Amino acid sequence: MHTRARYQRIAPWYDLLDLPFEYGRYRTIRPLMFEGLSGRILEAGVGTGRNFPYYPRGARITGIDISAAMLARARARLPQAAAPVELRIMDVTALDFPDASFDNAVSTFLFCVLPDDLQGPALREIRRVLKPGGRLRLLEYTRPQARLRGAIARLWEPWMNFAYGAGFDRDTERHVPEAGLIVERTRFVSADIIKLIEARAPG
Repeated sequence: MHTRARYQRIAPWYDLLDLPFEYGRYRTIRPLMFEGLSGRILEAGVGTGRNFPYYPRGARITGIDISAAMLARARARLPQAAAPVELRIMDVTALDFPDASFDNAVSTFLFCVLPDDLQGPALREIRRVLKPGGRLRLLEYTRPQARLRGAIARLWEPWMNFAYGAGFDRDTERHVPEAGLIVERTRFVSADIIKLIEARAPG
């Protein structure tokens, strides 16, 4: 199923399905995405707007998503946003912004949804719209190496793929430098399953 169609279908239930993970894991790590960021920020794959309360005060956010249904849920959450937000329907592999439009960019669990052949195009587009020296932060799932978590991930993966189109084997970290971005730091922020990738545009 195409990503847009999948998220159009799941949007009404997305927050409910995600609720155990949001309260058990995500709420504590979302603020890490925005530490020290300011200016005009692109959020690629804004989804239902779960990051809104963690936006840096004084920043200006443009949130994009491929699904109109997901953006409708995000609009209902706009009163929770800590900074002004503009929401737009857009594909991350074909951004409708001029070069060097943004000071920084973030993406939460978007690249674990994108198939391998779209990882490079999406990252190159983000690099294109970042100003020289602009930072990119990606929060992504990876396949856990610990035996028990690895076994649980294998059981969970068919559901993740069916519902979200997501997988644990997207090698996003490898694609970041291939897209011309400079990797500054990578670290696990939830056991060995969720990784924060921090990069910047040259310049």
